[in-house]
Amino acid sequence: MNDQVERVRRFNRLVTQRVGALDDHFLGRDRPLGASRLLFEIGSGGANLRDLRRRLSLDSGYLSRLVKRLERDGLIRLRPGAEDERVREARLTPKGRRELHLMNARSDQVAQSLLTPLTPAQQARLVTAMNEVHRLLYLAGLRIERVDPAGADARWCVARYFEELDRRFEAGFDPGRSLPADDADLAPPEGAFLVAIIDGEVVAGGAVKRIARDMGSIKRMWVSETVRGLGIGRRMLEALEQQARELGFTTVRLETNGVLKEAIQLYRTAGYAEVPAFNADPYAQHWFEKPLQ
Repeated sequence: MNDQVERVRRFNRLVTQRVGALDDHFLGRDRPLGASRLLFEIGSGGANLRDLRRRLSLDSGYLSRLVKRLERDGLIRLRPGAEDERVREARLTPKGRRELHLMNARSDQVAQSLLTPLTPAQQARLVTAMNEVHRLLYLAGLRIERVDPAGADARWCVARYFEELDRRFEAGFDPGRSLPADDADLAPPEGAFLVAIIDGEVVAGGAVKRIARDMGSIKRMWVSETVRGLGIGRRMLEALEQQARELGFTTVRLETNGVLKEAIQLYRTAGYAEVPAFNADPYAQHWFEKPLQ
């Protein structure tokens, strides 16, 4: 067996033992772990079932059984969603809020029991190591997929991209003045729109479109501020380049503004060379090109 795989399995076994996960009721005396976690995710603000299924990567049948159990026990109420009545929303009842409070207290106790036997220096080391493990495990959940450029996820990414440019550019940003990228240009065979998703949350997006027979342009690449520094921008850029290859492009181009210094650094370290201006985008100050191998 691969040594890294064995080390991960050993780590998993120890963690499940230390946090008490082998006890199926460790977060609640009368509640299985799956139901307790679902109660936690619903939280005081409520959540719709579609988001819960995506966030927890649960099979729809299993989620339905957990929801029915919580509803039967009087912990949640279901109602039509505020934005889409076809998607039901779960809300905690007063009894559910009381159980969530007790569950959080129990979880705090379990966490404290891990720290208490250690010296202060060891506690700090453990928490630091846990932060790094959390960061990497979060990143391990990343998936990048092609979506409909007219779909909700793509539209959401583009809106966040425009908002950020408007906030960061000294004179603001008007999408109507920038070079167009119509939906038809961002779907095969002319292009592709990609989104990055972690635990059901869209955290990045970007597109590639044809500008010549064998040349593509990278457009509207955006990464949420909440996940910057994890290498997701580079992963998205590499995925867009792969899409470009599959569309038959041998070269990709992109333009950007000097304010976006982190993007410029990414492009340069990813093998893009700065070239003379090749379009008249009013917001562009730097133009880059990269041949695809």
